[in-house]
Amino acid sequence: MFKRMTKGLLAATVAVFALGGTAPAVAQDDPIRIGSFLAVTGPASFLGDPELKTLEMYIARINGAGGLVGRQLELIHYDTGGDANKARTFAKRLLEEDEVDVILGGSTTGTTMAVIPLVERAEIPFISFAGGVVIIDPVKPWVFKTPHTDRMACGKIFEDMQARGISNVGLISGTGGFGKSMRAQCLEVAPEYDIEIVADETYAPSDTDMVAQLTKIKNTEGLEAVVNPGFGQGPAIVTKNFAQLGFEVPLYQSHGVASKKFIELAGEAAEGVRLPAAALLVAEKLPMDDLQRPIVMGYMTTYEAEYGAGSVSTFGGHAYDGLMMYKAAVEAAGSADPAAVREALEGISGFIGTAGEVNMSADDHLGLDLSAFRMLEIQGGDWTLVE
Repeated sequence: MFKRMTKGLLAATVAVFALGGTAPAVAQDDPIRIGSFLAVTGPASFLGDPELKTLEMYIARINGAGGLVGRQLELIHYDTGGDANKARTFAKRLLEEDEVDVILGGSTTGTTMAVIPLVERAEIPFISFAGGVVIIDPVKPWVFKTPHTDRMACGKIFEDMQARGISNVGLISGTGGFGKSMRAQCLEVAPEYDIEIVADETYAPSDTDMVAQLTKIKNTEGLEAVVNPGFGQGPAIVTKNFAQLGFEVPLYQSHGVASKKFIELAGEAAEGVRLPAAALLVAEKLPMDDLQRPIVMGYMTTYEAEYGAGSVSTFGGHAYDGLMMYKAAVEAAGSADPAAVREALEGISGFIGTAGEVNMSADDHLGLDLSAFRMLEIQGGDWTLVE
């Protein structure tokens, strides 16, 4: 179990906030409590570690600039290790004992889904950093998310394939929460792009060799490309086995591998791999007039100044977007009142984050469209823009 709190200097005045009637008095020396549960250790630590570092770094900056609506922010964090049962336990503690005003976190789809019933019942805003479309589809009143969905990843990949004349595709998917969800989404949207799934294999998170599954896929008649829905070490193993078997068709990964760690794990086998990802990975390669460039360059330089060159990943960017959207919502509401913040989050429009331009609504608690994704290819051990 791991718990970390970040506290700033507190003001000494008292304020009363009202929304649609008389609200209880809130002392300005009472901080806004931000709860978080992230996979800082364990197999999903490449997600949770940069997410926590980002929250800590930018909460300190916000507090140094005076906080939000005259109050300082306090971060209360628990490390789930990627375990859904721990996530549920910690979320209950955040809601019932720590009495947080918002929850930012959920590194994975599985841990996020485990806590949704709790936050919905408590009526506390929850902004997830996980990828599964099931998090926000169907819409849940108190649940939002920052990363592109697995359904969007399928669409972006198939869009690229369609442009290259590819139609016969093999899937090799992880059976974890994200891989399972993305596989289902790819199967569902494939016909919209005239894509036929001609092979469909899976692997468990604990598998260390996928040669058998990939051999079946390679022997499929008419195969033109392979897609690997998954995250963690599995996609790196798939990529290495793919190269070992001498495939002569392209390999596509998901945004679940959008960090330098994947390239390090897959090594030379990663050359030529394509994937949809956020603009943050190619911040310095974006056109000067790109609306996202100032945001992603600012986040990248700030993060790398603190944690080292080359350390930035899109996963920390998800946390940045979540915190900054919460900040914008509190400022718009003039209060940290959960109901007021929930309404303000739903009304966010024209917000430029590391994931793209966000336009939320009552029917859309993500607010991104397919144009927010960039298609990348790994060349020379680095990310390059395809478009």
